[in-house]
Amino acid sequence: MPEVTINSLKALATFKTLYEVGSASGTARLLGMTQSGVSRSLAQLEENLGIQLFLREKNRLLATPEARELYDEILRLMGNIEELRHSVLALKEFGTSRLRIAAIPGLCFGFVPQVVAALLAENSRISISLDMMSSHDVQTAVESSHADIGFITLPATSPQLLTETLLVTEAVALVPDKLELATREVVEVSDLRGQHLVISNQPSVSTNPLLELVAEHGVKISGKTEANIGTISALVANEVGVTVMNPITAQDQLSRHDHVKVLPFRPALSFGFGIVYRPEWHESKVLASLKRKAKETLMNY
Repeated sequence: MPEVTINSLKALATFKTLYEVGSASGTARLLGMTQSGVSRSLAQLEENLGIQLFLREKNRLLATPEARELYDEILRLMGNIEELRHSVLALKEFGTSRLRIAAIPGLCFGFVPQVVAALLAENSRISISLDMMSSHDVQTAVESSHADIGFITLPATSPQLLTETLLVTEAVALVPDKLELATREVVEVSDLRGQHLVISNQPSVSTNPLLELVAEHGVKISGKTEANIGTISALVANEVGVTVMNPITAQDQLSRHDHVKVLPFRPALSFGFGIVYRPEWHESKVLASLKRKAKETLMNY
């Protein structure tokens, strides 16, 4: 393979312009070179690479298939150089050029995307990836360095990670507005008697706090539909049943067209959300910025 030098890089730049312009004279004008200088540069490049890049026909240059492939490779190289430039600028600003975020489903429908957007608005040079997974899997991903920062349901279970609380809030009831229950100012657990509940399809329904609560109060429901957290509010909007969920997820999923009433629920069911990260990220500039943006975003809820 030919050795890459400053001169060969200059020759590649000359070739790129020549390929785009189609003539040595036009290339010379654009680059401030002589026409003979362009020709020498092309001849040296062809000799170094061992391939013919142009066919000479009556003072015309016709690009060969090899020239097209080399041109495409140069464009890819330029893209990589531009990406590298952005990465270096991000390193100066944030101490990292990429950020891998893992988050629980309940925060991925609006809250975390808003935080990501706010972070990128401050510095668009950083590259971000976002994965959605369970709270336990978020912590595992951060522990194993597959993710840098995680948004979880509190309490955290990993002793290896640092945890910061973002928000502790109380659950709300989501009720189809055609139900008589929607006329209440507050939904009590006893009001769920005879209602069909829509609940999260967790691995073990015995861990569902709403089912535990109705069982504790001796409330008999008419039935239940288990669903992914992302479809629960839609099921309520389609009058499948009633649910109780955290207000962040409820606000992110519902629109004014859904005909669902959001009401306080008693007794209180608390939900806590937090950020987890490895100890070496404690002084990270991007972590500080992310936490600030997360707290600012919460003010809109």
